Amino acid sequence: MNGKKLEYKGEEALKEIERLTKHADEVQQNILKDILKQNGDTEYLKNYIKINEKCCSSDDIVAEFKRCVPVVTFSRIFPYIQRIANGEDSSLISGHKITELLCSSGTSNGKPKMMPSTEEDLDRRTFLYNLIMPIMNQYIPDLDKGKAMFLYFVKQETATPCGLPARTVLTSYYKSKHFKCRARDDPFNDFTSPDQTILCNDSSQSMYCQLLAALVHRRHVLRLGAVFASAFLRAISFLECNWLLLCNDIRSGQLNPIITDPSCRSAMTTLLSSPNPTLADQIDDICRRESWKGILCQLWPRAKYIEAVVTGSMAQYVAALEYYSGGKLPLVCTMYASSECYFGVNLKPLSKPGEVTFTLLPNMCYFELLPLGENGEVWTEAYGQDEEVPPCKLVDLVHVKIGCFYELVVTTFSGLNRYRIGDVVQARGFHNRSPHFRFICRRNVVLSIDSDKTNEQDLHKSIAIAKKLLEPYNALLVEYTSFADTSSVPGHYVLYWEIRLHSPNLNSTATATAALDFSIVLQDCCIAVEEHLDYVYRRCRAKDKSIGPLEIRLVRVGTFDALMDLIIAQGGSMNQYKTPSFPLVLLIELCSKN
Repeated sequence: MNGKKLEYKGEEALKEIERLTKHADEVQQNILKDILKQNGDTEYLKNYIKINEKCCSSDDIVAEFKRCVPVVTFSRIFPYIQRIANGEDSSLISGHKITELLCSSGTSNGKPKMMPSTEEDLDRRTFLYNLIMPIMNQYIPDLDKGKAMFLYFVKQETATPCGLPARTVLTSYYKSKHFKCRARDDPFNDFTSPDQTILCNDSSQSMYCQLLAALVHRRHVLRLGAVFASAFLRAISFLECNWLLLCNDIRSGQLNPIITDPSCRSAMTTLLSSPNPTLADQIDDICRRESWKGILCQLWPRAKYIEAVVTGSMAQYVAALEYYSGGKLPLVCTMYASSECYFGVNLKPLSKPGEVTFTLLPNMCYFELLPLGENGEVWTEAYGQDEEVPPCKLVDLVHVKIGCFYELVVTTFSGLNRYRIGDVVQARGFHNRSPHFRFICRRNVVLSIDSDKTNEQDLHKSIAIAKKLLEPYNALLVEYTSFADTSSVPGHYVLYWEIRLHSPNLNSTATATAALDFSIVLQDCCIAVEEHLDYVYRRCRAKDKSIGPLEIRLVRVGTFDALMDLIIAQGGSMNQYKTPSFPLVLLIELCSKN
């Protein structure tokens, strides 16, 4: 990282965290100066910062940056990224070579956002990864005495017109020398999954082999996890469907022929060196039990915690994780990161999911924060994505106020300048001089199951197209709401629709169903909605199969009126009333039945 040390281990890592956070203000100012020194001659910054006799010192340039450089969203930076993707020089936005474009889970015009990344960015990500285990060891000892069953996956990468790799940030890391050439003698790098299975592009074969390896090493596993809670639960669902096959492989010492990837076969053949009927029988006995409550502790009896993202949209999976662990394993969320930048770490990893906070590390990028609310209230209409933000409204990292809500704004070495991340966070306190935040939500996201993030506008557009299919039947979609149903795996979107028929005596769900063949019409509506949702949803739905089929549930005519009456009776404002989504959507079913 600009010539600075990359790897910190044990006590040295903890001391580095203390040093950075104690001097957060100074570190932040130096980071901004370093970024402007590196990127000051780029086309983008030269549009706003005019260096002359009156503006030539580093302090002058910083002041000019804060005064003149605008706060932007992706639409503002996209033309520059597109030009680089088409072959123009990295100096459009970065003083260092852009080596890859990272596909964000967010979208622009239905396509994944592409974020610039340099070789040095991998150093910064690795720096943060290396802090995790020293932090964890303060709370859970002897984690170096066994293996980690972390289920990691890559996705097929593409290339831009000029040949730059375009891939997810995790695929980038797993394919990098930082991961593949990691110290094998470090016990914290001892994973049950062979690298070949992690790097397999076929997610089904990768999942099969990684679970098989985890079962073979079941007596040595101390840590369970995946990046997202949704991915870990998908693995449990996969295990429920395939445990018999996995047991057969262990019993026979032969890998199932459904695994055709050569690298996976080579790695797993080595692992399955001989038949092990005793182990197979143990696993068989556990998986045959009537209830899978607590099965994780039965299959991996030495496991001490589950590591996964359980904040934001992933919070909906906490109950399921607690069910499968029998409530015996802490749910640990270790770090806060995005495709744009890695931000910080959880210094209290055993906090309950609803109390998780992340301390921002001041050396990762230059942080500013856009105020979005105070006194426990978020200003939901403040600074829309296309609304211009006066630079003077931004707050420096060390000057945030506890209890207030903010949106993260970052300036990075790879060429993002005052870029709005889109995350709503709440300042909950400080570690030394560096604040720690609770992640609240993504701005303008209505539904999310996996990496999909469907906003209100996109959902409305899709439904507006789908409801036209009702018109030939003189049917009108009066109102709707939605929620992400994760009671089964994979989760799926549920839309509650209230439909009125123009015919006067056909205004109940029962009579409407009698008049129309809703089994066909609503199925067509579901398909139409899904076809017009964005690329990430369609990929998760069709290719990754991490989202189940969208469902439309009809409610009785008058349901939404009854719901509104109920909420207003409980103190809601008619002027500010908005149809709620989950969990208040449960009231819709209640109102619909009455």
